[in-house]
Amino acid sequence: MNRIRRALLAAVVFAIARPLAALAAWNKEAFSAKTPGEALKSLGIGDAAPAKDLHIEAPEIAENGAVVPIEISSAIPGTTALIVLLEKNPFPLTARFDFKEGALPFVKLNVKMAETADVRVLAEAGGKYYFAKQEIKITVGGCGG
Repeated sequence: MNRIRRALLAAVVFAIARPLAALAAWNKEAFSAKTPGEALKSLGIGDAAPAKDLHIEAPEIAENGAVVPIEISSAIPGTTALIVLLEKNPFPLTARFDFKEGALPFVKLNVKMAETADVRVLAEAGGKYYFAKQEIKITVGGCGG
């Protein structure tokens, strides 16, 4: 009986501790930044080069800014992270996705956009940063607009 109880307790502690470890990696300053420049500075990103191998698939015009589908993929060898910034949103840094070596750098997400703006995506590969951007026109705002 004690063995079962200990195993159950260990499983519960592990289940609680695992998400807390992920929160430790949370960059609150970057995600709270009010401008894309502040967010990039908080992430330690300086210059980024334009990249043809970084692809953004998103509608040119989104009828509802509350749900804008975006698909991002990188053909840049050694991509270890994809970072999504929505230029005119109250908090521009929307997401950061980290990839293990050999993983396919591809994400599909729905974002909320306040108004017509550029979606800027950065890829980290080999210690360097690359970017691509695409304008999305919003007819009805999704961030309180």
